[in-house]
Amino acid sequence: MHKQITKTKTSSKKTTTSKTTVKKKSPQASAVKTAKTNTAKKSTSGKKTAASSKTVAKSRRVSQPVTAAADVIKKTCTKSRKTGKKQCVTAKTGKPTSIAEAHKIRVQKAQQTAMTKLMGQIGKPYRWGGSSPRTGFDCSGLIYYAYKDLVKFRIPRTANEMYHLRDAAPVNVAELESGDLVFFRTQGRGTADHVGVYVGNGKFIQSPRSGRDIEITSLSEDYWQRHYVGARRVMTSKTIR
Repeated sequence: MHKQITKTKTSSKKTTTSKTTVKKKSPQASAVKTAKTNTAKKSTSGKKTAASSKTVAKSRRVSQPVTAAADVIKKTCTKSRKTGKKQCVTAKTGKPTSIAEAHKIRVQKAQQTAMTKLMGQIGKPYRWGGSSPRTGFDCSGLIYYAYKDLVKFRIPRTANEMYHLRDAAPVNVAELESGDLVFFRTQGRGTADHVGVYVGNGKFIQSPRSGRDIEITSLSEDYWQRHYVGARRVMTSKTIR
C-alpha cells in the first residue's frame, strides 16, 4: 500500500515537468521573431531615408536660380577623308543666361539690325511716299522700312501716327538709346510731322525733304531743338519679334 502511493507521486511530478517543457519556446521561433523585428526596423528606416532624400532634392530644385536655358551645346562634325564617315563632337559653351539678360540680348540684336538697314540708306534721295531702297524714302517711309519686320505691331506710314502709337513708350531726351524714334513739328501739321531715328552720340538719321539725301544730323542744332516734340521707344523685349 505504501509503495503504490509513492509511485503515484512520482508520476505526478513527471507530468508537471512535461507541462513545463511544453510551455518553453523553441530557440528557432525566437530567432524568426527577432529577424522579423529587424526587417521591419530596416524597412521603416529605408522609408524615412527615401522621404528625406525627396525633401532634399525638392529643396535643391526650388533654390536653383531661374535661367532661360542650360549651357549651349555646340555640335561640330568633320568628314574623314579615308572612310568618308562623319565624326561629330559635342561640347558645352558659355554659361546659363538669366531671363533678363536674354531679353536684353534680343533687343540689342534687333537694334543692330535696324541700324544696319538704316545706315545702308545714307546718300539715297528723299522721295515723297517712298519706302524702299529702290524708290527712295520720305521720313516715315525710312522708319517703316527699318522696323516693319522687327516688331510685332504694324508700323504706320505717317510721322503723326507713329508719334501716337500705343505700343511705343515715351522716352526722355536724356535717356535716348540707339533705335529710338525722335519727332519734330516743322510745318505745324498735327502733333508731329517729321521723324528720324536716334543713332547715339546726340545724332539721328533722317530723310529730310525733297532735294536732300538721307543723312545723319546733330540733335543739338538750333533748328531741331526748336522743333523737337518728343521721342518714342518701339523696340522692347515685349514688342520685338
